[in-house]
Amino acid sequence: MSAHTQNRREFMTVAATAFSALIASGCVTRGAAPSATNTPFAGYGPLQADPEGLLDLPDGFSYRVLSSLGDVMSDGGTVPDKADGMGCLDLGNGELALVRNHELVPSDAAGGPIAHGFGTHNGNIVPGGTTNIVLDANTLEVKREFRSLGGTIRNCSGGVTPWGSWLTCEEAPTGPGQRYGEGLAVNHGWVFEVPGNADGLVKAEPLRAMGRFNHEAASVDPETGYVYMTEDRNEGVLYRFLPKTPGKLADGGKLQAMVIDGIADTRNWEGASVSVGQSLPVRWIDLDDVEAPNDDLRVRAAAQGAALFARGEGIHMGQDDLYFCCTNGGAKQLGQIFRLVPGRGQGPDQVELFFESESTEQFNYGDNLCVAPSGHLIVCEDQYTDVVDNHLRGITPAGQPYDLGRLRLQTELAGACFSPDGKWMFVNAYAPTRTLAITGPWST
Repeated sequence: MSAHTQNRREFMTVAATAFSALIASGCVTRGAAPSATNTPFAGYGPLQADPEGLLDLPDGFSYRVLSSLGDVMSDGGTVPDKADGMGCLDLGNGELALVRNHELVPSDAAGGPIAHGFGTHNGNIVPGGTTNIVLDANTLEVKREFRSLGGTIRNCSGGVTPWGSWLTCEEAPTGPGQRYGEGLAVNHGWVFEVPGNADGLVKAEPLRAMGRFNHEAASVDPETGYVYMTEDRNEGVLYRFLPKTPGKLADGGKLQAMVIDGIADTRNWEGASVSVGQSLPVRWIDLDDVEAPNDDLRVRAAAQGAALFARGEGIHMGQDDLYFCCTNGGAKQLGQIFRLVPGRGQGPDQVELFFESESTEQFNYGDNLCVAPSGHLIVCEDQYTDVVDNHLRGITPAGQPYDLGRLRLQTELAGACFSPDGKWMFVNAYAPTRTLAITGPWST
């Protein structure tokens, strides 16, 4: 067989195995209890005040703190601040890895010296990047914790891959002459790949073919190997990367943007362009000059007809569809969630406005999101308004919102992800860094 066919088959084998584990963890999107019954799901009950003053949860749920800002790690450094997106990967041999982003800028502390990294600022390695937390899968004991990527800026969110890595995304099209430009040696705004089984600091190689823009999150369709990416800009677009070699993103590929014929703007800021539940066929246009030295990729995409989205943030692959948050989309500018169903060669892709928040009690500035064992969406809020607390909000497959948690610190929640067995949900409090593990009756 050809090398391409062999690579494709190898990728599909790995992806199918990984995706089976994903389904086993409860990361599916439709038809799961309790929303599959005829009784509307009203939530898990009222939130109970946490005596520790950190995270209120319903009865039957509890949390433990796994890692905190300043903890000494096994490599001699300390846990950095600004914990953002995060993914959970099964390492085998009874171990799990949490790969955790740190959205640090040049003026932030790195948590100790970084031996090597992608970029420098005034001669010092830029402090952004990732840390890995290796856990005992049964007890959640922290076995190892270490810096795994350095030299990057504002690692916001990302996504796990079916082949066992984490894609960490720079929300920072920065560099000489641009944001944070003075003192920076190179341009930033890239995606980097961190293996889940890393045992220390990995070489930071930007995946330039995946584009330079204000990256937020990424999600891989395990059937095709395509990578879908969001952009945290008021006038952002949705991107799709078609790798030359599925599973080997460093080999390059083609970057595209989503077009919805007849709808140039999905934000619903000036009248309702898109209605909740409305399913629309989409197509994709090829983009050129994707390294975008002028940070104009979205502008050129929109000029070619790409649809605008309001601050695209978290994106998560379910069984046959993807969900992504748009933080300040909607008529009330409180947030939207879109559902994308890939055609996978059987027809055009379809996009649907799945949910649009109508009040701060539904959700207020949804950011990262994931899928719970029940098939519900778990949305992390990221708002800094006169409303003090950020929440974990649940949304049923029928589109019913409810409260799942309330953070008692004035900071955002981020990085929600589940263990492969579906028992634990991991989430970060952004600053000061806290990484929590939450358990409860997820499947009821």
